Amino acid sequence: MPAGANDVVNLTADDIKAVANWPLVIEAIREGHRLPKAEVGDTFVHAGPNTMLVRSAYIDGLAAGVKAATVVPENPKRASPLPSIHAQIMLFDSATGQLSALVNGTEVTAWKTAGDSALGCDLLARKDVKSMLMVGTGAMAEPLIRAHLSVRPMLESITIWNRTKERALALIERLNDLPQTVSFADDLDGAIPNAELICCATMTNDPVLKGELVSPGTHVDLVGAYKADMREADDALHYKATWFVDSYDTTLDHIGELRIPLQTGIIQRSAVKGDHHALVAGTAGRTSDDEITVFKNGGGAHLDIMVSAALVEAFQNRV
Repeated sequence: MPAGANDVVNLTADDIKAVANWPLVIEAIREGHRLPKAEVGDTFVHAGPNTMLVRSAYIDGLAAGVKAATVVPENPKRASPLPSIHAQIMLFDSATGQLSALVNGTEVTAWKTAGDSALGCDLLARKDVKSMLMVGTGAMAEPLIRAHLSVRPMLESITIWNRTKERALALIERLNDLPQTVSFADDLDGAIPNAELICCATMTNDPVLKGELVSPGTHVDLVGAYKADMREADDALHYKATWFVDSYDTTLDHIGELRIPLQTGIIQRSAVKGDHHALVAGTAGRTSDDEITVFKNGGGAHLDIMVSAALVEAFQNRV
C-alpha cells in the first residue's frame, strides 16, 4: 500500500525486538524467495579493516530498499564495546517508489543473517542431526545458535570453539536457558569430526575449517567471510562437499569463500548447485544422508527487505 509523507513507519531496535521471532523471520525469507528474483546492487568501500557498504534491492510485489551499513571489527574489543555493525534500512513502495518505512538496520542484520542461515539449514541439514559446533563467538554466534535450534530443535549438544576461551565461556553462560548441553572445545580440529551441523562465523581471512575433518552427512553453514580476501573453509571442503548459496549475485564474485577457488580453478561456477530460490522450490538440495552440504551465507539487501517488510507488517498488526 502506498505511503504518504506522514505515513512513514519508523521501527527502532526496541520495536523490532517486540515483534521479531525466528519463525517469522525465517518464513519471511522463505516466502520472499517464492516471489520474482530480486534485482540487487552493492557498493563497498574499504578503509583498512573497516567496510562501508550500501546494498540496494528491488523485489517486485514486495518492496524496494536500501541498506547503508558500516562494519568495524574492532568495535567489540573497545573499552566500551560497540556492535561491529551499524546500519539503517529504507523501504520504498514497490509500485510508487514512495518511502514507506525506516528500520533499524543493526537489529535487522542480526535477525536476517541468522534467519538466512537457519533457512539454509532447514532446507539442507539432515532432519536427525544431534550435535552442533559453533565456530566463533562474535555478535552473531548467539542468534545463529538460537536460529538453528528453531529449525532443528532435536539437537542435543552444542559445542563452542573460539581462540579466546573467556569469550566462549561468556557465550555459554548466555545460553544457560537452553535444554541442550553446551560446552567448550579446546581443540577445533578435534571437534569438527564429531559435529553433524557446523556453523562458522568468524572474521578470519585464512581458512579455519578443514574439509578433510568434516564427517559424511554434515551440514556446514559459513557466515563470516564477507570480503573478497576472506575464507573460513579450505579447498578440501570444495572437493568433498556440495555447495549452495543464498544468492549467486552476492556471493560468487564478491566473497573470497567462492571467489578465490573460482579464480584459482579449484571449482567452476557450476559447482554451486543452487540458491535459495532453487532450495525453496525443491529443485536443488541434499541428495543423500551421507552427502556433506555447505551453505554460504552472503547476505544482501533483498534479504533485509524481506525481513524488514515482515517486521513492519507485524508491528502494524500488533495488538
